[in-house]
Amino acid sequence: MWWGLLCALGAACAYGVASVMQAVAARATDTGGDGVDPKLLVRVLGQWKFVLGLSLDFLGFLAQIVALHVLPLFVVQAALAASLAVTAVAARFLGVRLGKREWLAVGVVCAGLALLGAAAESEGSDPVGLGFRLVLIGAVAVLAVAGIVAGKTGRRVRTPALGLVAGLSFGVVAIAGRIIPSLAPLDLLTDPATYTVAVAGGMAMLFYATALQRGSVTTSTAMMVLGETVFPSLVGVLALGDRTRPGFAVVAVAGFALAVAAALALARFGEPATETVN
Repeated sequence: MWWGLLCALGAACAYGVASVMQAVAARATDTGGDGVDPKLLVRVLGQWKFVLGLSLDFLGFLAQIVALHVLPLFVVQAALAASLAVTAVAARFLGVRLGKREWLAVGVVCAGLALLGAAAESEGSDPVGLGFRLVLIGAVAVLAVAGIVAGKTGRRVRTPALGLVAGLSFGVVAIAGRIIPSLAPLDLLTDPATYTVAVAGGMAMLFYATALQRGSVTTSTAMMVLGETVFPSLVGVLALGDRTRPGFAVVAVAGFALAVAAALALARFGEPATETVN
């Protein structure tokens, strides 16, 4: 179980550094027209920072898949939310001084993850059928429409809505990755969940890049964290048989709440700031 948690933390480190590079690349890219523009992904791919960030995302995703096959979703997704703590600490080395509140939040994230690690029970996923996989495909379609609609709304609604849709899409990626039975090439090619991962992942990157480019980093990232942690965690408990060690349910809930709340407090580090933090 502990090596699964190490994989989840490794994924958080990769995602944390990648988010900095991708956010900077998105802000430096021509905005194009209003709304969600699929060509934005093509434009940001012309920036080496975004490409390097994608490479880190790929490594993080591999580590996440390994973690998802031995740990409950609520543990893995809370660990991924800790990528914001990684980003905040990385920002320290980029010249941004963290205040007491930021360091406290980083410590609380670590404490929450420690509680989750102590409460989690090592397990695989309960088997699911074709119906569950089709529901995930339907969820991807609904999120695609929601993201397009969100991109056409006013600025006050657009940024949090796009961040939330991006987070929910990342949540679908986690759920689909969890139910893939193995990483054998034949299993990957024949399982609809593999294609759900690819499409939902692309959507999530597009919507998050759009939110970062045209709105508040703090708002976008906070809503993304909520979407990618709470939603898949609930699905894991209700549909995939996720559970805690006997008698540790309260500990798990407390650890999850602490880790996510502290991550939200660090949401502004979804992009490195240039001003000093007091």
